[in-house]
Amino acid sequence: MDRTADRRPLYAQVEDTLAARIGGGELHVGDRLPAEHELARQFSVSRITIRQTIQNLARRGLVEIRRGTGTFVSEPRIAHQLTALSGFVEDMEAQGRRASARVVGRAIAPATAEVARVLGVRTGTRVVRIQRVRLADGEPISFDDTYLPRELGERIMADDLENRPIFDLLERKYRTPLVEAEYRLEAAAAPPPIARALGVRAGSPLFVIERTSYAAGGRPVDHERLYYRGDRVSFVTRLARRGRR
Repeated sequence: MDRTADRRPLYAQVEDTLAARIGGGELHVGDRLPAEHELARQFSVSRITIRQTIQNLARRGLVEIRRGTGTFVSEPRIAHQLTALSGFVEDMEAQGRRASARVVGRAIAPATAEVARVLGVRTGTRVVRIQRVRLADGEPISFDDTYLPRELGERIMADDLENRPIFDLLERKYRTPLVEAEYRLEAAAAPPPIARALGVRAGSPLFVIERTSYAAGGRPVDHERLYYRGDRVSFVTRLARRGRR
């Protein structure tokens, strides 16, 4: 750390140094960071500076603060690129991870007002509902609650949904190419049933995506509510500056 050449705040300099140690493999997943007083001594800064550094690293998902135990290097989060319509399997394969699924429910059910609106049917119309836990390298990452129009959905629900993604079935087997989707992303606390399915505590932070996918002509064919673990996933996008008038 070169204080003479680097004019940034000290906490930012210490943060980058520790982040580089984590990224470079000097500190491994599960390793405990030295105590605050030890880090303060190593970097010749105050404990207040170290505290700020640790909080920033935790916000970046690089470390986990365990009260009464210490600060530990976290498993790297899975970064989802929100730049194109893609499915879970495609996202995992792009990062070299093995995707799988566990089906926890499939049924024909009456459409709620919200599901009916997005699928373009009347409230109470029978639709297909499929619930799955999605895993990356065997670890639960998301809980998917999917709704499909009945005629198409009945065929899909009979397929091997633990090994065939719904997007793949729609496009390859049932000749229904997807052309676009509407997303809505929000934060939520995990309700008990979803927390149990994901193996986290009730109330844990989740990212919740409502996604409706459309075929040609703007026909809605797939509506999903996707619950992603906030401790394992981050979402990344790149936005162009809108031209000023």
